[in-house]
Amino acid sequence: MDFQQVYLVTTVPESHLSAVLEAIASAGAGIIGHYTHCSFSLAGTGRFKPDADAQPAVGEREQINAEPEIRIETFCPREKVRAATAALRAAHPYEEPVIYLLPMLNEADF
Repeated sequence: MDFQQVYLVTTVPESHLSAVLEAIASAGAGIIGHYTHCSFSLAGTGRFKPDADAQPAVGEREQINAEPEIRIETFCPREKVRAATAALRAAHPYEEPVIYLLPMLNEADF
């Protein structure tokens, strides 16, 4: 099976939600037919512990932090994944944003 679309998931502080959504949409993610900027967002809590050398945008070094975040789920054509993830990283405030990339299968593949 060959896949043409990639499911892209990340989390971001609410303060940067619009900027990250716009960045990935401008890079070609979230297009369905005549619709652009398609995504799903859900509020949750991100947990992390930065080491002594980290430069966290939020939270404290060497402590477990729990921060409110918004999970973004969208998709993009396989050939636009590098552009979409580069745009996401440029708009994201975190030093190391988590980005999940999953191949998407079509109904015809089953």
